[in-house]
Amino acid sequence: MKILPSLFSPAGKNAKLSIAIYHRVLPEPDFLTGEGGIADFEKGLGYLARNFHILPLAEAANHLRNGTLPNRTACITFDDGYADNAEIALPLLQKYGLPATFFIAAGFLDGGRMWNDTVIESVRLARGDQLDLSAIDLGNHDIATLEQRRKTLNLLIGKLKYLPHGTRASQIEKLRTLISAKLPDNLMMTSAQVRQLHDAGMEIGGHTLTHPILASIDETAARMEITKGKAKLEAITGTPLRLFAYPNGKPGKDYLSAHVEMVKDAGFEAAVSTAWGAARQDSDLFQLPRFTPWDKSEWRYVLRMTQNMRQDIQIV
Repeated sequence: MKILPSLFSPAGKNAKLSIAIYHRVLPEPDFLTGEGGIADFEKGLGYLARNFHILPLAEAANHLRNGTLPNRTACITFDDGYADNAEIALPLLQKYGLPATFFIAAGFLDGGRMWNDTVIESVRLARGDQLDLSAIDLGNHDIATLEQRRKTLNLLIGKLKYLPHGTRASQIEKLRTLISAKLPDNLMMTSAQVRQLHDAGMEIGGHTLTHPILASIDETAARMEITKGKAKLEAITGTPLRLFAYPNGKPGKDYLSAHVEMVKDAGFEAAVSTAWGAARQDSDLFQLPRFTPWDKSEWRYVLRMTQNMRQDIQIV
């Protein structure tokens, strides 16, 4: 299986860097959100370990820039800072001897909760067969079945995601109050878990303070989000942060060229987006693409990774 990725990602100046992106690693699959569990994650780690050279992202970025990247190099990254990254993903990474980078939204550490998780858990725990949110202009929804709850969740996330930052926060608080369920406060990492990852040799990267879509807030607020998130994580780890991930990460939609400059000004050395593709030597180190196959079989997984190496990269 190694032959195929080697053909499209030789060593040296023609190398391509594949970066896998993960968020949560759950004990069991979540049928409401569609997120996989431990078994799927470990299977994917095995596929990566057997078919690619896995390097820390900062090291791989330096090799890419210098034209010295090994063939079929890949990196593993996690976004947001979920507690299960430390509780479940870290032991599996150590089992396979694999490095990873964890991009953490520092403002949610120690009991915080991201806005989308407030929506997810509210819909999960809503009582009854109907969810009436018409009082806050979010409609009336049937939720008697899992499929109906899933449909409702996707519709609400879609309506809320690109609202102005303050408006979205207000709507989500109203939604939470209307549903009035006891929501979990242990979804995100503690500061001690960030230190645990760092002490285990994993890279910690910036992901802003409160994970706003940078293009939806003013430049002063965006700069503050980038720099304060960095400072908080540096205070926890005692080490300068070198890497950054744009929240949501779509070039030209979620972040703009001005935000790329802010990340450079903040002292980061490289940054990642969520645009598909594999990076080349001439790629912008502050807009590195990421991608993770969803295939269950090893040969399809490797084939899709290889196909992604041929993807045109979108930049701003």
